[in-house]
Amino acid sequence: MALMWVDSHFQWLQPVRYGVGFIVAPAQQAATVPLAMAEWFGDSATLRRELLSENKQLSARNFILERRAQRMAYLEAENIELRELLSASEQVDDRVLVASITSVDPDPFTQQIIINKGGEDGVFIGQPVLDAYGLLGQVIDVLPLTSRVLMIADSNHAIPVQVNRNGVRAIATGTGSLSELELIYVPNTADIKVGDMLVSSGLGGRYPRGYPVATVNKVENIPGKPFASVTATPTAQLDRSRHFLLVFSNEAGRVPPAALWQENP
Repeated sequence: MALMWVDSHFQWLQPVRYGVGFIVAPAQQAATVPLAMAEWFGDSATLRRELLSENKQLSARNFILERRAQRMAYLEAENIELRELLSASEQVDDRVLVASITSVDPDPFTQQIIINKGGEDGVFIGQPVLDAYGLLGQVIDVLPLTSRVLMIADSNHAIPVQVNRNGVRAIATGTGSLSELELIYVPNTADIKVGDMLVSSGLGGRYPRGYPVATVNKVENIPGKPFASVTATPTAQLDRSRHFLLVFSNEAGRVPPAALWQENP
């Protein structure tokens, strides 16, 4: 009690207090360790929960952005195709109707597709179908709201064509492959070269004259045989196009503008 009274009224014991501080400091620090550890663990657990929550939110946002980016890429490709189709429709003198693919025939031995236009839209059997690059096929079956299209690559399809360079006529038949057509009964002496553009000749009355069909990619003269082996690559993107033009033509044998199928020099 005396020491407390002296310490509260005089400064005599200040050096003693200061020295005792060195002795009790470790005990004071040791006493605060449990509280500091509890706060550290609590902050760490809170920070971990916050980081996990933030990571989930960022992952979800990244997934949404990736999906949007994929969708934007699809829309960009579709817009490019529609612009090309619009350009092609402007170059065709005949009245046209835009259609889209709805399904593909699962039969591996046929090359047929279903489009979203039918009899209610004026579609008729035998109607020519184009994409932005060339002749794709013809309508073979019509329902009220949909139609079936036989593509030029189908093995049961044949179309009269002529070489755009010199007018030599031939018959282009489907091979079952979307990337190849075959010209049949071509004499060995026929003036057909690799790179020649083949267009519809209009013979037979099914297709109007002058629409681009294929580009010759191989000409082989086989010794001892009267006909050459000629194959061509369709100009239409048979395996990729999603939008098409249905052509309404009242005149057989009309020639669409040359810009639609003009050959490269």
